[in-house]
Order: sequence, then C-alpha cells, then structure tokens
Amino acid sequence: MPPTRRIAPSILSADFARLGEQVQEVVDAGASVIHVDVMDGRFVPPITMGPLVVEALRGRFADVDLDVHLMIADPERQVEAFASAGASGITFHAEATAHVHRTLDLVREHGCRAGLAVNPATPLTVFEEVEVDLALLMTVNPGWGGQRFIPASLGRLERLRAIVGPDKEVEVDGGVDAQTAGPCADAGASLFVAGSAVFGAGSPGDALRTIAAATGAG
Repeated sequence: MPPTRRIAPSILSADFARLGEQVQEVVDAGASVIHVDVMDGRFVPPITMGPLVVEALRGRFADVDLDVHLMIADPERQVEAFASAGASGITFHAEATAHVHRTLDLVREHGCRAGLAVNPATPLTVFEEVEVDLALLMTVNPGWGGQRFIPASLGRLERLRAIVGPDKEVEVDGGVDAQTAGPCADAGASLFVAGSAVFGAGSPGDALRTIAAATGAG
C-alpha cells in the first residue's frame, strides 16, 4: 500500500529560542513528523544539533514521528545515541560510510526506521543493492537551509520511485515549498521536508497547511 503523504517541517530553520513553541504550532496545524537535521562540520561544513535536542523533543511530543537525518561522517558511531534519545527513524548518507548495509541493520536493531539518503550527484543504483525503509533524495546540496530546488531532481525522483517500488517511503529534502512540493508528489515523493518555507513564514502553521494542500498530504 502506498505511504500516506506527509509534510516534515525541518527544525533547522526554526527559531531555537522558541523551538518548543514553534514545533507545537506546526503539530497543531497537522504535522505528524518533525525533521531533525544533524550536521557535524565534517560531512558538511556546518555543525547543528545532537541527541539532546531529540531527547527534548521526545519528552514534549511523545506521539510525533522524529525523523532524524544524519549528515555526518561515520554515522554508525551515532546510531545508538540518537535511537536512545527517541528517534523514530534514522537516515544516513550513502556517501558518509563504507558500510551502508551494516549501518541499515544497526538502525533497525535499535528499533528505528532505517533510511538512506543520497546527494544530488550520487547515482541511485545504491538503492538497488540494499533494503531500506525510507529513501531520501537530496534536492539541494546538503549543508544549508534556504537553497533553491534543483529542477533535475524531479527526474531522479521518478527513477528512485521506480527502483524502490510503490510501497516505500520516498522523502524529498531541499527547496521544498508550495511551488515545488506538488511536482515532487507527482514524481513519486511521499514525505516532504520543508524548512525555511515553513519556519521562515509569518505563520508556520499556515505555511504547513499550504504545502500540504499542494501535495494532497494528510
């Protein structure tokens, strides 16, 4: 059965002085997933957040799906910490580890949904070699919010959906807004990460609802 379409607001673009308040606003607007972008200063230049943020969110939002995206080198070293903190799913980059299959198994062993991400120039053939619970396609180069959606990503989304089949979660991350979300849905995406388009708006809740309407998300 095809996955239900959902919007995953990324707290990378939130106001961290009001993080709980802003997450509450999008949850009240219908968000059932919160996307947590973790960066280590190695795989990508910025450094962002760690397990303590996940733990704090889990403590306040017990029923929300915490979608942790590890943009870090050697992600297998951090799986246990994020799983213990309350992650629902952990996605790591194929480019960041020599042990993709082993790391997917490790994520599942710790009770989380196992996701694999690829950068815009990475061949999609890696998804033919492993079993994933979630396939994440970067539609910008990772590292910073607010980047412009790469148009060629739509063709990649269609190919990725064909590889993983109709029942897998296909996540799109980068430049997703009310204009790009609909075409991504048509190309096969089911989970839509939206950062600055949600938390950069005057009303994050209204922005979330607008993007959801563009995708037919529940």
